[in-house]
Amino acid sequence: MAMTDPVMPQNQDPYPYRYSQSYQLPGQQPELSQQPYPEGGPEAPQGAPAWRPGAADRLRALAVGVLNLSGLGLGYVVTRRWVAAVVCWAATGALLLAVLPASPKAPPAWLLIGYLGFLVVVAVHGAVRALLRPLKWPRQTWIAAAMAVVLLVVPVGGVVLFNNARANAIQTMLLGRLKAADDIVAAAKGEPFGTAQPTYGTALVGYRDLLVNHRDSRAGKLVPDRLAAFYRTIAAAYDGGQYCDAIEPLTYLRTVPQTIATSELGSLATWPDDRLATALLRCGTTSFNVTDGATGTTYFNELMATFPTSPQAAQVPVTASDAVTTTVSGISGPDPCGVTTKLRTLDTKVAALTSNDTGVEAALAKAHSAADNGVATGTFACGAAQYKSGDFISAQTTMQSFATDYPNDPNAGLAAKYVIAAQVAQKDADAGKQPPTMASGGNVTITVANDSPDAVHILYTGSATGTFDIAACAKCSVYQTAQAAKLNACASLAITYPQASITVPVGTVYLLEANQRSVLNPPKVITVPATAGESHDYCAYETSLLGTYVPPVTPITPPTVTG
Repeated sequence: MAMTDPVMPQNQDPYPYRYSQSYQLPGQQPELSQQPYPEGGPEAPQGAPAWRPGAADRLRALAVGVLNLSGLGLGYVVTRRWVAAVVCWAATGALLLAVLPASPKAPPAWLLIGYLGFLVVVAVHGAVRALLRPLKWPRQTWIAAAMAVVLLVVPVGGVVLFNNARANAIQTMLLGRLKAADDIVAAAKGEPFGTAQPTYGTALVGYRDLLVNHRDSRAGKLVPDRLAAFYRTIAAAYDGGQYCDAIEPLTYLRTVPQTIATSELGSLATWPDDRLATALLRCGTTSFNVTDGATGTTYFNELMATFPTSPQAAQVPVTASDAVTTTVSGISGPDPCGVTTKLRTLDTKVAALTSNDTGVEAALAKAHSAADNGVATGTFACGAAQYKSGDFISAQTTMQSFATDYPNDPNAGLAAKYVIAAQVAQKDADAGKQPPTMASGGNVTITVANDSPDAVHILYTGSATGTFDIAACAKCSVYQTAQAAKLNACASLAITYPQASITVPVGTVYLLEANQRSVLNPPKVITVPATAGESHDYCAYETSLLGTYVPPVTPITPPTVTG
């Protein structure tokens, strides 16, 4: 019987006995598994064919690589590479120690980039090593792949949680800044504004930073309310009715737009304006009405310059006019001199008020004119009161000033009479018991002759007030004694003595030779009881010790009054 070669089934491997080799580390001997040939089979081949990874190998490698991307080294765990797993755990732990707890400050970029690079390296390394290394657990590669996908939540979730924690830390930090600014304002609240102003500026810078740079943060959204409270705190003096104390803080609030833009402040940018205008008006009014209130003028001018069209600026002329009217009404009271002094100060302050508004300026000019008239009226009333009280020296000075300053005033003539009467009354108080009048003429004649080498100036008051002059006597001389003068004055028939006469109404008249001075017999007031139809003659002479010539005294004469 003939023998034939056995027929191999189609697609059957002619070498049922194969060597399979797993992936080994360098220097490691391959692990061989041998399946026995059937009896009589051929010997195993000397060399294995080239190995190519199958789909299951690639899936396993991908799963291990993705597991390592979790940062937990799980790809190394499932492939039993414990040293590499420990390295992953150490790297991840170091990262956590560096970034936790989360703070407002972002972790260093180099740290994050380095860690991400590390994850990529271990993912690639684990995938390559897993190509030829079977898994003991889980036995099914698809389960490992599913685990890898699910565990990607760990790094992604960690990033999300870290970012949320850092965002909360930032919010907490910003709220802390807001509280710090609030505390600064609260601490400065009880201090004088001049001392607290730099502190307020510090708080304002803090509010600006939150409002501009962190607008959408919880702290930034609270800044508008804090700014409103900031304004109210600084303007507390105004709300308390302390208008003078409120001027400086309100002025400061108008400078806030230099730190925080007007667009950010909204209505707060103009919030202080009306309050400051009112404070300037109220404080200026209070100061304006006192004698030493020069600052009132300053406040009013500041008001009219800063808020020229405001209702408060329009009130300045009204306030000034009311102050003048009220003060003038006091002239008729018991102290016209004090009122006049106050009115004169007030007049100066009204004159110092200026405005660019023509209507306001016209009203101020009217108030100034009223003050001028009031000063004139008060000056005359003061002089009259001084004369009435017996202060003839002051009365003379006051009336002299009035007659000089107001020559066209209706009382200028009478003021000149007061000057004359006051000089006579200084020598004889009885002459000042009756205030001078504008009366003149009458049916009583008084004649005075001059027995002196100097001209004579006579003042008189009483039923009439005035002056007259007598020319010098060229042939007359000075007497050595008053006794000789009384025996010989105006008695020489050879001399024509210069003389002058006046007519006065009935009543007592006081005569004073104002410009003569006698050492032995000084000038004195001559009292003349003027009765109707009478005439009185007097002689003026000079005496001097040992006949020595004494120059005449320059008289104090009132100004010439016309009309």
